[in-house]
Amino acid sequence: MPTVHTVYVIELARKVYTEDRKFREANPQYNGVLECLYVGQTGKDPKERFMQHKTGYRNAKGQKLSSNIVEKYGKYLRPSLYQDIGPLSRKEALEVEKGLVMEFRKKGYAVWFG
Repeated sequence: MPTVHTVYVIELARKVYTEDRKFREANPQYNGVLECLYVGQTGKDPKERFMQHKTGYRNAKGQKLSSNIVEKYGKYLRPSLYQDIGPLSRKEALEVEKGLVMEFRKKGYAVWFG
């Protein structure tokens, strides 16, 4: 049976925009009004995945499987932005993740994903 995936959204500290050049370059539309967000997808519970990001999770081979952006700037999950999505297959989750990033950027959010 395939793993069920969930798309999730994390609010980031606004200072990510001023402190991280790559984040700033990825969000030229950002005007500073709305929040900075991270969009991801996971086969785990979003709370568990958020904690993995915050603690710099690495797998048994030592590969980092967490986002540096979330580790440094992640504040909390934003369930109101994703609670009506899913469950999804991994392929569907990847597509939904990309779609959400585009949608949030159009609305004026600054977004990172991975």
